[in-house]
Amino acid sequence: MNAAAVLRTVLEHGPIARSGVAALSGLSPAAVSRQVVDLLALGLLGERPDLAGSGGVGRPQLPVDIDTERLAVAGVHVGVPYSTLSLLDLRGDVLVQEVLDNHGLTGREVLQHLLARLPGFLADSPGGRQVVGLGAITGGTVDPERGVTVRHEPLDWYEVPLGRLLERASGLPVRVDNHARALAQAEILFGRPAARRSLVQLFVGHVVDAALAIGGRVHLGPQAATGEVAHLRVPGGTADCTCGRRGCFAAAASDTALYRDAVTAGVITAPDRARLIAAVRAGDARADRLVLRRARLVGRAVALLMDVVNPDLVVLTETFAMLDDRYLEAVRAEVARRSLLGGDPELVVTPRGGRDALAVAAGAAVLGELYRSPLACRGLPGA
Repeated sequence: MNAAAVLRTVLEHGPIARSGVAALSGLSPAAVSRQVVDLLALGLLGERPDLAGSGGVGRPQLPVDIDTERLAVAGVHVGVPYSTLSLLDLRGDVLVQEVLDNHGLTGREVLQHLLARLPGFLADSPGGRQVVGLGAITGGTVDPERGVTVRHEPLDWYEVPLGRLLERASGLPVRVDNHARALAQAEILFGRPAARRSLVQLFVGHVVDAALAIGGRVHLGPQAATGEVAHLRVPGGTADCTCGRRGCFAAAASDTALYRDAVTAGVITAPDRARLIAAVRAGDARADRLVLRRARLVGRAVALLMDVVNPDLVVLTETFAMLDDRYLEAVRAEVARRSLLGGDPELVVTPRGGRDALAVAAGAAVLGELYRSPLACRGLPGA
């Protein structure tokens, strides 16, 4: 616990002197010094002699900071249209990433494609850093304790032992989680301070799901399920849903629904994210109307979540809100109109990682464990 307190204090405030760590963490100077020695040896912290003070009485203290040069973590995000491979430093900054196109592949073929490429990606990654773990995230129901994707309907995955398969392909310790929980963890680690009090993470893609975090801890519910918001009844939603009802959030606002509507409207010729993004950037008014309509539906769902949970922050991971602030403002405007609690729409934000959010979240699946128990993580030198 002391090591975690020191490491987290340096993450939030570094570079910082040991005396500063003691003052902020509440630990004694002696306890901080002991933990810093261990964290330096593990490669988690580094000293910054270039920032040492001079001119004072006694020996100047060397500030310490998170070491971003010696260690790294790998990340895998498995999506429906694309999968992403990434390498991150200990501050969650993406060093390199690669996108795998999954178009034309079935669920099992997506997995085979990923497993075939992963060893080469790790071998090709920039040298000089020891990769100490791999985080793997995807949608649906994911059991992190077993390392199993329990259910991912768009990929037709059921009880897939993703952790074991990735460990075999990479030779690394693997941490598997749902992408919404991992996105929440990334925001707690590297994002806005409010995230450490409470947040709701809403993911809107081909999969629609949510995660809740309170007091800096991401909630893991029974059966490892995330918040089932896909079938939340959203005002104004009229589309038929696979569950047999009408007006469910995912049926009206998922990527599957958006791209289908864009094809029907003649905006794009095939249901594809890149094509719709290109149409929006080209100023296609029809594309803009479709995306704005989705933004308003998302805003209605966010208003409901804010009224129920009353969080300090709502983090929205949705392609077009991250692409253009105008669509994020459309979500916020709907929240302002719909929230009965009168929640502040400015509390609705996009992820700290921006367009790299899923790559950062994949690494955060490992980094969250590392920052909680730095002396016990497998793969660290001397751990």
